[in-house]
Amino acid sequence: MTINSSKFEASSLTEASFKDVNLELAKFTDVNLAGSSFADVSLAGATFHNVDLSNVAITDANLDGMLINGILVTELLRVYGA
Repeated sequence: MTINSSKFEASSLTEASFKDVNLELAKFTDVNLAGSSFADVSLAGATFHNVDLSNVAITDANLDGMLINGILVTELLRVYGA
């Protein structure tokens, strides 16, 4: 399915699959992504506010410049590893 609209609203996309999609500058509000998986995704420059990251696993990721509550993640990992 191709959507040629700058404004798309759907109440449910449960089990949807997205491949080779550009959502640059998209805005997500009140979205449930629980149990979703992401691979080969660029979140560079993205901002997350009021998110539930419980039980989230991040592997094989570029964390350069990533901040959590204003603290560099690479610094947290460096201190943790010491």
